[in-house]
Amino acid sequence: MNPNIKVEELTKIYNLYDSPVDRLKETLKLTRKCLHKEFFALERVSFEVYPGETVGIIGKNGAGKSTLLKIITGVLTPTSGSVAIHGKISALLELGAGFNPEYTGLENVYLNGTIMGFSREEMDEKMDKILEFADIGSFIHQPVKSYSSGMFMRLAFSVAINVEPEILIIDEALSVGDILFQAKCFKKFQELKSSGKTILFVTHSLSNIIQYCDRCIVMDRGSKVAEGDSVTMVDLFKKILVSPDDTAVLVDELKSKQAVNLSQLEGGGMLKDKLQLNDTPIEYGNKEMEIIDFGIFDRNGTITNIIEADSPVKIVMHIRANVDIFDPIYAFSIKNMRGVEITGTNTMYNSVDTGTVKKGEVVEVSFMQHLPLPSDGYLLSLGCTTFTADDFVVFHRLYDVAPIEVISEKNSVGFFDPNSQITLKPAIKE
Repeated sequence: MNPNIKVEELTKIYNLYDSPVDRLKETLKLTRKCLHKEFFALERVSFEVYPGETVGIIGKNGAGKSTLLKIITGVLTPTSGSVAIHGKISALLELGAGFNPEYTGLENVYLNGTIMGFSREEMDEKMDKILEFADIGSFIHQPVKSYSSGMFMRLAFSVAINVEPEILIIDEALSVGDILFQAKCFKKFQELKSSGKTILFVTHSLSNIIQYCDRCIVMDRGSKVAEGDSVTMVDLFKKILVSPDDTAVLVDELKSKQAVNLSQLEGGGMLKDKLQLNDTPIEYGNKEMEIIDFGIFDRNGTITNIIEADSPVKIVMHIRANVDIFDPIYAFSIKNMRGVEITGTNTMYNSVDTGTVKKGEVVEVSFMQHLPLPSDGYLLSLGCTTFTADDFVVFHRLYDVAPIEVISEKNSVGFFDPNSQITLKPAIKE
């Protein structure tokens, strides 16, 4: 079977100058000195995508994902290497690509059709489906420059998926508009996947990678560092986020099936230094006990902000007593991005006897649990308090101290995943 997309040794180099004057001097050959530095946006990237496959690409910002897609779709020219495409391609890249802001939405639909090789009559036949899916009403007759970003992407997405492509390339565009439109997008995406279309999909949503992609490519600093099944690649990417300077080591560990365990990670300094943190958490308390460190660990013992809904997760706190403390209460809670407290617990609710902590002692508190939450972003809060006589005392609270991204292979609604086990059988006829 021949691949629909074949990328070989693809490299893209940009010349970077300290000033416009240096660029001018070098262009006009006014000096023999080299006044630029080479930046490899892509370096010798190779892979293939076969008919019917859905392949995800993940990587940090600046990893080269969008540059790669622009070269595949012909928006950019590579410095070296080659791309071979077999099949009609439709692409949805960043906001603005392929649309003229001065034209109306309707004019832009016809313009995009012309670019893709369709006649006006052929686009007339597709128009009803495009307008119905975009659902922007009379704005279709207004200049695109007057659209909100959500309206723009609704129309662009509708055009991209309704022109019967053999290959669909999407760069971070399945989460546009309101929740109902998002549901339409994912339903259509699933229909295209089920009908055997070839899909190349760049996203920051690791849940979508696991849920929709047959395999995944991990990119870092312009290079393809690994390729494999989606779950394994998501695990690798989570480790790269924590230890960006150890990418080569992590890839070697993956190849030799050596896991990075909790003891190895804890031996490398502060746990929280390996996490993405909130720059402006809410912090208060008298600091008689102080939270000096904390970590979030996934099922592999990797410290990370990204956890899987159906796997165990451990939240760890290190708390130092600055005076003698009797029976402290240790707590954590999780909010959604709207500030609604979703879940949490503490040692008092769980009837844990925390005893007396002497001045200078450091206590490690671990909460091990599953968090069956829908795929979304959340915020972690930590606390250490107590009751003295009739008074409630706050030693130290860190509200919204770190983001948590929950990923899941399935969708759910509401505040938690009911983890339903669904069975089907013939109904008994009387």
